[in-house]
Amino acid sequence: MRALVLMVAFPVALAGCTVGPDYQRPKSEIPPAFRFEIKDVRNTANTEWWHAFDDAELDSLIQAALSNSWTLKAAAARIEEASGVLMSTRAGFYPQLDYAFTAQRDRFSQRQGIALPPGTRNPQNLFQSVLSSSWEIDLWGRIRRETEAAQAGLVGAEEARRGVVLSLVSSVAISYLQLRSLDAQLVSTQHTLSTYGERVTLFTNQFKYGEVSMLNVQQARAQYESAAATIPQLEAQIAQAEDALSLLVGRDPGPIARGASLDALKLPAVPVGLPSDLLERRPDIAQAEQALIAANAQIGAAKALYFPDISLTGAFGWASAQLEHLFTGPAKVWSFAGVVTGPIFTGGNITGQVIQAEAIQKQALSAYEQTIQNAFGDVSDALIGYQKGLEQLAAEQRLVAALRENVRLAWLQYREGFEPYLTVLTAQEQLFSAEIAESQTRGNAYSSLVDIYKALGGGWVEQAAHSAPSPARVPAIAFP
Repeated sequence: MRALVLMVAFPVALAGCTVGPDYQRPKSEIPPAFRFEIKDVRNTANTEWWHAFDDAELDSLIQAALSNSWTLKAAAARIEEASGVLMSTRAGFYPQLDYAFTAQRDRFSQRQGIALPPGTRNPQNLFQSVLSSSWEIDLWGRIRRETEAAQAGLVGAEEARRGVVLSLVSSVAISYLQLRSLDAQLVSTQHTLSTYGERVTLFTNQFKYGEVSMLNVQQARAQYESAAATIPQLEAQIAQAEDALSLLVGRDPGPIARGASLDALKLPAVPVGLPSDLLERRPDIAQAEQALIAANAQIGAAKALYFPDISLTGAFGWASAQLEHLFTGPAKVWSFAGVVTGPIFTGGNITGQVIQAEAIQKQALSAYEQTIQNAFGDVSDALIGYQKGLEQLAAEQRLVAALRENVRLAWLQYREGFEPYLTVLTAQEQLFSAEIAESQTRGNAYSSLVDIYKALGGGWVEQAAHSAPSPARVPAIAFP
């Protein structure tokens, strides 16, 4: 019993012998504020912001994507895989117990050079039942470091799943907004085509009575056909956008139900956040840090190979030539051994592994720092994209209003004979282009707001993850 108590307590007693560097989060240069800040912001980074668009169809699409995404299901399975790796690695802390049962019957040759002893049975039976145990004492912390790396791998897998949730929700929202932008462009084109068609009908009737020339008729018809050619292009883009969105939500390619029109959507508030928040909010940064933790732990695991391994083995069981006597007292057998093995000359094998581990840690550190910088860039791009997108949208709305008035005045002057019909054509074409550009800019500006939520991360990712496929129950695993 004393030996058993010693074996259980040994890992804790030797925790201070762990070799290799302990992980410390690198000090990264974090700016005090983002480059482009928006005044009207709210603390909405922890809310399901897509509900603020007040579009039930968008809510339904995001819910379907979270429930049906194959990518999320694969991410959940990777968490289960990482959990299994951690359990297997951590098992090295404890003794391994095995069992074996053997039934054997042998017959020896009676014509061999050495005769069998008198009274020896031939053939002979041998029955064995043995429990064996082995335990590697983690004196230098190799198993502890490997478990630390596996633990980081499990946390990193969970962060990767959160990253998939973040990307998926953002992609569905942006795809839907772009689809509604195409819808708005199609509506504008159809309205313009209807107006052009009325002009063609008017000029055709006027030509019959000699009020206008054939040139006016052909100019109106050319303008009509130019707009008509735009409609199939937009319809094709809409169908392709529907197919892409269908795949995102885990459905076969097909039509997508619509909710509110693009200009009727309500906008979520711009989320507030500090640069330092990104270190905790962004799943990709957290995942990169876990990779760094794992790489750091592997250095200690590699360095532990320099030191001797100490293992204890034991066996207890019974052996008998007769099955009915197998579990009697005289049939007992047991053994106990302690083994110490260590390297003397490896030809640089261990040193090479240490060099590899240190190099991988440097790569992980660089990747971590680069991920942080990229995150700052994402936030900066999203903030300026949204801010300038709204400014551009306001300017284009004023431009559309001015061009509509320009078309009205050009048509009146043409009817009074002060301007040629070419002036009307030019004004109408300018208005048509401006209306299309306004719809595109509105879609891009709204998408930039989604990009801000994506770039900042936050608690909304965790809330959305509750609706996503979850891994099988992962047992809580801690160091002994």
